[in-house]
Amino acid sequence: MENTSEGTLITLFYLIFNIVSSIVIVLLNKWVYKYVGFPNLTLTFLHFVVTFVGLVLCQKCNVFKVKHVPLKDMVPLAFTFCGFVVFTNLSLQNNTVGTYQVAKVMTTPCIIIIQIFFYKKEFPLRVKLTLIPITLGVCMNFYYDIQFNVLGTVYATLGVVVTSVYQVLVSQKQHELQMNAMQLLYYQAPLSALILLLLVPVFEPVTTTIAIHWTAAVVGLVASSCITAFFVNLSIYWIIGNTSPLTYNMVGHMKFCLTVLGGVLLFQEPFHMNQGVGIILTVLGVTAYAHVKAGSALGRGNHHHHLGCTKKPSEIGLHFQSPP
Repeated sequence: MENTSEGTLITLFYLIFNIVSSIVIVLLNKWVYKYVGFPNLTLTFLHFVVTFVGLVLCQKCNVFKVKHVPLKDMVPLAFTFCGFVVFTNLSLQNNTVGTYQVAKVMTTPCIIIIQIFFYKKEFPLRVKLTLIPITLGVCMNFYYDIQFNVLGTVYATLGVVVTSVYQVLVSQKQHELQMNAMQLLYYQAPLSALILLLLVPVFEPVTTTIAIHWTAAVVGLVASSCITAFFVNLSIYWIIGNTSPLTYNMVGHMKFCLTVLGGVLLFQEPFHMNQGVGIILTVLGVTAYAHVKAGSALGRGNHHHHLGCTKKPSEIGLHFQSPP
């Protein structure tokens, strides 16, 4: 993008739009789970359907071009996509917003562990050291969370593991098939919706959804959740393509802190002072990690080794649970 005042205003608009929509989608989903009692899998299914419709419209408007690939290459992605969105949604449903946000950060260490043990990839000591404050901060938050519960912790852990596997697979497929994130999502969304369509009747009987008191407000909340999730991902795609990784990382930190604050204020979630210390440690660790990785990439003159970076193109689609 040209460095003009108009270009700067457009960039600023997308940054603000992404920050606001990313915070709104988390708080909106939490509200739908907590006060409406909307079933998790059904909401996720609706997100996938609306996202696919949105992607079709984007494709018609030449935002991206569809790349035709064998469906068998997309099936593993679709299953892991379902898994990470469902489990992170369950984490949001069963944890406080703050704990949910902090838990997601553990994806970074988890991806590195996967790469070390399964792909025999080596990481510099300085990269490994940045994981210490991240892990310590997350553990502190869980330990001092007054609303700590075992089920929420299990869902958060499963969400981190499956999300990490998904991000590794996405990175591989992007490189292997030479597809961008929206091209991948164009296949993932309908396939994942089909998978959930088969699972929803088993885990969430139709009577569960019918039993909800369907008012105009409830319909509006659910529709807003689906549409906002799509817009979050669309703005992420634009920002990644038109700003620097540093800008995106800083926006991610801002969203992280504001979302936690929003959870405390909107849902009156109890907040222990030591949780604040844990969050600060987590943010410092993530910032240090992003800085070290960026420095390493510049030194190599190659940005393709950013697997596990806190914010990256393969995060398109991460905000259905919400995302960063």
